[in-house]
Amino acid sequence: MIWFYLCGTLSLIAAETIKPGGNAWPSREFRGVWVATVANIDWPLSKHDSPSRQKSELVSLLDKLQELNFNAIVFQIRSVGDAMYQSSLEPWSEYLTGTQGKAPSPFYDPLHFVVNEAHKRNIEVHTWYNPYRARSGSTSRHGLAPNHMAVKLSQYAYAYGHNLWMDPGAKEVQDQCYNVVMDVVKRYDIDGVHMDDYFYPYPVSGHDFPDSTTYHAYTRSGGHLPRSDWRRKNVDDLIQRLYAGIKATKRHVKFGLSPFGIWKAGVPSGIHGFSSYSGQYADSRKWFDEGWVDYMTPQLYWQIDPPQQSFTHLMDWWLEQNTHKHHFYAGSYAGNVVHKHWPVEEIRRQVEETRRRSDKLSLGDVFFSAKYFRDNSKGLSDMFKTQLYTSPALAPVMTWLTTSTPQAPSGVTVSTGKVNWQADTTGEVRSWAVYRFAADYWNLIKVFNNATLSFAPDHVGRYAVTAVDRLSSESDGVVVSVEASHIIG
Repeated sequence: MIWFYLCGTLSLIAAETIKPGGNAWPSREFRGVWVATVANIDWPLSKHDSPSRQKSELVSLLDKLQELNFNAIVFQIRSVGDAMYQSSLEPWSEYLTGTQGKAPSPFYDPLHFVVNEAHKRNIEVHTWYNPYRARSGSTSRHGLAPNHMAVKLSQYAYAYGHNLWMDPGAKEVQDQCYNVVMDVVKRYDIDGVHMDDYFYPYPVSGHDFPDSTTYHAYTRSGGHLPRSDWRRKNVDDLIQRLYAGIKATKRHVKFGLSPFGIWKAGVPSGIHGFSSYSGQYADSRKWFDEGWVDYMTPQLYWQIDPPQQSFTHLMDWWLEQNTHKHHFYAGSYAGNVVHKHWPVEEIRRQVEETRRRSDKLSLGDVFFSAKYFRDNSKGLSDMFKTQLYTSPALAPVMTWLTTSTPQAPSGVTVSTGKVNWQADTTGEVRSWAVYRFAADYWNLIKVFNNATLSFAPDHVGRYAVTAVDRLSSESDGVVVSVEASHIIG
């Protein structure tokens, strides 16, 4: 429970009285967007752009997301066994410099850059990895860097469909994926690790995935699982291992997954479509049920009303699988306002439906993808700004990851034109949250980064300042009264 302090004396205003009012609701919500780098979908706009232009594009995108009150990005840093960051394990991405293995010149590290810039804007950075895809749109190994996994582990790299794919059944491939993720966790100040729906590849009609050699090696060593169960176990083992490794290294780093939205065709009743359980060997329900993820974001890329793949029908089923009471954030395809000519009101309805289920730990949304908000496609950004994300929100607290809260702000005073407070000396504060009391509610009106130590109120009334740590745990608040004489202008 958070208590507010007024002039150093415990007030009677408890945390539960901070009830969001009107457009300020909710003050806690995960508001994320995928930033895809593969094939330059969202960023960089061109692999031939200069580093200065790429950085400028990224800053502009973050500014736009901050303006729209998003608080998280899921940033793709490994799409085809490459790196959108400085790595000793894998080559620089072709999508960054035009040539795989070639460093940016003049040099910069995009991941270090985006973490710093996003945190300045109170935006979490969840790094996004594709574990087994080695090349997209080509099966050739021509042009791959010497330290690419399809070169180093060439015996486990297979042409399948139009892509080059690594074998999830090979321990060396699993180790490569695990080591890459853990290297990033150790070296960068990220907020989360994220994987999407690419495990075993989506099946190509008439062609089984060519992993007979690794499966036969498994059976010769005494394994008895049928191939389908063995494939699922390979994926299970990586997911479980990653969760354990991340928590042992940096407990505060969140682990999330965004699998294909249908676990099995016919589950729940009335749902038709591709079965990721048997098609990709992804037992995503198990990962949620076992608590191997901090949040689950299934890709519910369908509309609400068609019954065969209903956004809400699938969401309700997923929420029932959350036995560990972790978080659920719905994955929504915002780009369908362009590609399938959805009305933007469909996306508004989807956000409203996720909010209606907050008591079941449906606590936010992640949208594919960033460019539709950057470009205001079909008025999407306008709608979010005026109807959905009209005020800031803090990310929901993951109570199983934190047991403490930061200290309350010190030195909170009101002087002509400003509310001021002192700098954090503990190293725990990521942000400062400012509330204003109006119409019987404490409304969250501003979130500032930890370098900001004042703000200029534009209304008289009572304000509260809290300290927020990297896991969005919030301190006691300090309440001050702003009078007309304090306001300039």
